[in-house]
Amino acid sequence: MKDFATHERFASGLSDEAANASVEVLNKNLPLVIDLELSVKQAHWTLRGTNYIGVHELLDTTAGNLREVLDTIAERTVILGGVPNGVSQHVASATSLPEYPVKIASVQEHVRELTDRYKIVAASLREAITVAGDAGDEDTADLFTEASRIIDKDTWFIGSNLETN
Repeated sequence: MKDFATHERFASGLSDEAANASVEVLNKNLPLVIDLELSVKQAHWTLRGTNYIGVHELLDTTAGNLREVLDTIAERTVILGGVPNGVSQHVASATSLPEYPVKIASVQEHVRELTDRYKIVAASLREAITVAGDAGDEDTADLFTEASRIIDKDTWFIGSNLETN
């Protein structure tokens, strides 16, 4: 039984099973990306220390990238006849990301925490590529592929700020 609401589907040529599988995996990843975007903004607001301005500005860019990914996921869900669930109560209960440590301040601590979370989201997106593709929805698989590329690139940009010994 589906655990999501459905509406008229606007994508033609997909079986109900393919559309339902894609809506399910889209709605599984939506809370993760929302949570990651909120974590990025938390870091953006509170980080301090060496390379502050560079990382601060980078996090604005990466938060914008995440918002684009969010919109794409949510819009694809609607196209497939589903309803995206991005309300805060659902996001809090559905995310698999660890709670962001709000009391940290150093650039290095924030960069480490964000890099770890980006890697979790990247792994989930890669799994979603397979789920959507196996269901026969190559368009949704392609959406997740593009989202994965964005997340990987931003993981690299953020993680490159880690000091090495």
